[in-house]
Amino acid sequence: MTAPPLHYHPITHLIFDMDGLLLDTEWLYSVVFQEIRDCYEKKYSWDVKSLVMEAAQIIIDILQLLMSKEELVEESQTKLKEVFPIAVLMSGAEKFIIHLQKHSIPFAMATSSGSASLEMKASQHKEFFSLFSHIMLRDDPKVQRSKPDPNILLAYKCLVFEDALNEVEVTLATRMQVVMVPDRNLS
Repeated sequence: MTAPPLHYHPITHLIFDMDGLLLDTEWLYSVVFQEIRDCYEKKYSWDVKSLVMEAAQIIIDILQLLMSKEELVEESQTKLKEVFPIAVLMSGAEKFIIHLQKHSIPFAMATSSGSASLEMKASQHKEFFSLFSHIMLRDDPKVQRSKPDPNILLAYKCLVFEDALNEVEVTLATRMQVVMVPDRNLS
């Protein structure tokens, strides 16, 4: 039995996610939520993390934390501010982006992070992030809805690089082409 032929659009531009794809930050979220979890003697496993990815109310409900959504967000933001500056680039990210720039291949970044978060995460990598001609952030006024809503990605003939399955599915639903680079902990 032969698989049906795949029909790809010609690619003219590349769009990259940031967290977990260009910048190794996913483990920082885990560390912070484990610290919070430890205060309540609850287990914050990779399975739980992969289901919720920063959704405060879901984390509170699943882990049965005795705190409000606002308290969880405030506590996690305080801790994340401490750890974000130590984020390192993912292996091969800088080499790949420099290669794209050298060969005049247009690329951009679309992230669900806001400008304050990007500033902290990118503080040690300003030269790297300066290579991007366009960076779309969650709090950009042109973005009506943040990822995983495809509004932040709407572009024809783009190849999107993602590490989160839900964002891959949304991208595919827009009929855009996508490359999934899964986290090594994702089963």
